[in-house]
Amino acid sequence: MNRVCSIFSQLLQLFPRLEFEALVRQHRAERHARGFTCWGQFVAMLFCQLGQAQTLREICGGLASCEGKLRHLGIPQAPKRSTLAYANEHRPWALYQSVFQGLYQRCQHVLGARRRFRFHNPLLTLDSTLIDLCASLYDWATYRRTKGAAKLHLVLDHQGYLPQFVVITAGIVPELKVARRLRFEPGTILVFDRGYVDYWWYEHLTRQGVFFVTRLRQDARYGVLESRPVPQRGPILCDQLIALGSHWYRQPGPLRRIEIAVPAGEEPVVLLTNHLTFGSTTISRIYRDRWQVEVFFRALKQNLRVKSFVGTSPNALKIQIWTALIAILLLKYLQLRASFGWSLSNLVALLRQQLFVYRDLFAWLNQPFEPPPALPSARAFQLPLLAEVGA
Repeated sequence: MNRVCSIFSQLLQLFPRLEFEALVRQHRAERHARGFTCWGQFVAMLFCQLGQAQTLREICGGLASCEGKLRHLGIPQAPKRSTLAYANEHRPWALYQSVFQGLYQRCQHVLGARRRFRFHNPLLTLDSTLIDLCASLYDWATYRRTKGAAKLHLVLDHQGYLPQFVVITAGIVPELKVARRLRFEPGTILVFDRGYVDYWWYEHLTRQGVFFVTRLRQDARYGVLESRPVPQRGPILCDQLIALGSHWYRQPGPLRRIEIAVPAGEEPVVLLTNHLTFGSTTISRIYRDRWQVEVFFRALKQNLRVKSFVGTSPNALKIQIWTALIAILLLKYLQLRASFGWSLSNLVALLRQQLFVYRDLFAWLNQPFEPPPALPSARAFQLPLLAEVGA
């Protein structure tokens, strides 16, 4: 007899049912439910991500084809397309944001004290990406006259490269409008690109005790206060303390300008930071690690369902994006727990084929290409019984 349930069921066990139901009550997500629970909706939308289902028909049909295995998932039967569509349009997307935050805390617990850099400051990257949408179907997601888009504003935690905080807006909303609303702990090192240039915001971060590393605009005006020595070997060209600003505005404190040589004859990269004590090479490595947020965006768009959507309302789109973020956190969690060196794309591809296979999840993660242990045959159980009857 098989002693384990399906791999999909074991994945869902990573979301404690009592905690999920407490979040449902907190958000009053089942106020007008008529039989179809929020847990059933969550199972269906997570199957959309992990099973690579493109449409409502594929989600409902894929679950219906496994009707005998659904009781292990905690749902009595597969939902109807109209039922799932109505739930996505009307049930609050904030429920899935809370589920995401709970899973993020669990991933942080697995990571422990792993750090890429020697310093103990939290290192975060702030960036955004556009998700193209059809302007006629998503008329609320304004971006350009003939083009619609949603914008994903994300704070990436470099301790495991996990998404820490996400805001979903229409594409026309500028990055700085969202960034000014965010609050960070004192001592945090925040990395962002030139899309977040705002001298008043720089001053606000400094007053909060938050360090930032960004690129300096080519037309920025400043005065050099001090030139610091640079390493004899390496790409650092200059390290200066500057007074940033012009005749109409000036930063109240000194900032640091670091110029870094780039191979292949391109223009040097000029960094700006309010951290005055780290070595210039460390500041350079911090900004170089900002590229991991681009890697995250690419992995999200290539491996999960955030390009085509099963609903056109703002609520349905946010639910699908939040379940995609939950799915990628789940995949990152499995990578952290596995002893096998999984790449994210391989894990997504093979997991899709194994969702309804009855096999121990973590045994498969550690040895994915080993055959499962042989189950004892029915004859092995019958022989002792026959012996007792004969006696």
